[in-house]
Amino acid sequence: MEGRKATLTVNASESPLGWLRRRKGIDGEPLIDHACFEAGERLRRDLTFASMLPRVTANWNGAVSQKGYAGIRDPASATDMAIAARQRAARAFEAVGPDFADLLIDLCGFLKGLEKIERDRAWPPRSGKVVVKLALRRLADHYGLRPAARGPERSVRIRSWHETGIPEPVQ
Repeated sequence: MEGRKATLTVNASESPLGWLRRRKGIDGEPLIDHACFEAGERLRRDLTFASMLPRVTANWNGAVSQKGYAGIRDPASATDMAIAARQRAARAFEAVGPDFADLLIDLCGFLKGLEKIERDRAWPPRSGKVVVKLALRRLADHYGLRPAARGPERSVRIRSWHETGIPEPVQ
């Protein structure tokens, strides 16, 4: 199947990030902005590619060998993609700090909802939104994602747009 595109179906309702993105706050804005959502999804992809989360079901994709199913258990059998994903995840966790790292693993990796996170950590009800927003904002800052694109304050607007070597029209 080399060279063919595969179709991927994603259930957005299973992701707590999707729920936070769809849910509106008191001000009518989403609880998390697009940058925070993308940062959380990027971390989730890295955790998935790196195989850093334990499996809940059988792995039917792994090759069978004499020792059982081949998996990424030791660095020698890991692919370059998995190693790179582990390094990106480790850098992200280092950037956000240990408290937010645990929270982001629960939210983005294990896909725990806010109520479950609040119960597990003995937080007051509805306090998880604030902490999750802070953690995702710090993660988005690490990735260099901003809610809105901004140029330098003293930037000069573009006066003309043309390819070099083409003369400007005569007026």
